Amino acid sequence: MSFSLGLFCRQCRHSILSTRPALAREFSSTPILALRRMKKIPVLSKKALAAKARKRAAKARKHIYENEKMTLESAIDVIRAVEVAKANATYELVIKTAMSRGSIIPKGRIALHRETKARPEDRILVFAEGRQADEARSAGAHIVGGIELADGIISGKHHATTILCSTALIRAITPKLGRILGPRGLMPSERRGTVTDDFAGYLRRLSGTTEWKGDKNGVIRVPIGKLHFPIEDVVKNVKQFVTAVKRVTGNQKDTEEKGKSKSVKPVNAITRVMLSSTQAPSIQISDI
Repeated sequence: MSFSLGLFCRQCRHSILSTRPALAREFSSTPILALRRMKKIPVLSKKALAAKARKRAAKARKHIYENEKMTLESAIDVIRAVEVAKANATYELVIKTAMSRGSIIPKGRIALHRETKARPEDRILVFAEGRQADEARSAGAHIVGGIELADGIISGKHHATTILCSTALIRAITPKLGRILGPRGLMPSERRGTVTDDFAGYLRRLSGTTEWKGDKNGVIRVPIGKLHFPIEDVVKNVKQFVTAVKRVTGNQKDTEEKGKSKSVKPVNAITRVMLSSTQAPSIQISDI
């Protein structure tokens, strides 16, 4: 280095030796990253998430026809005008219920004033023994037996649309079939009348009726008439079906049950009744 510096003059040599390396400006993001790592996102509970979802739904923009309602006859006139090209179109009635946790899926049977389609054939399974089993067979039950039928239901060997049980066997089959038949709405129940000792009377009432059932959200959809039906027949079908749903969901009591106050059936509120068809819009009914 001394040999090389000797080639320069004194002034240049002094300037070279006095030159210091430039200080590099250093940036550090360590404190900011540390703060970000320390800040944790709070985990919301189920109750807080549900409240947040309700607020979001309340702020969401609703459809312009959300709260618009019509009388039943006016709704029928609108649907007939929209479906003028299809004389064989079907009216569909939709009933929405407020299904609370632990509520039973709405289900029942009804004989409408004028049927929309042919009734499907029911397959009846009866848990009974002795004389009651003979009565069930003579009344028209397809499968009759004791507790041994439970294994066939669990394995899928026995299929039925309606299951009845005698009062003597209901406690024996409940532990085995409660979790299987309950979600499907087939578990025998005293409230629905499927736990009985009068199998002949129940099957007699069953013969001229059609089964209806809601989904797991409590929405009931049923064909309620054809477009070529007279308006009076459609009105009678709608009112008759809504009355049946009100009785099953506890919104309307029968005259026989009014005097009985031992067991109070919980009310599953009806939130909306709508009528529609294949191409017509869903119209909310106001006078039901």
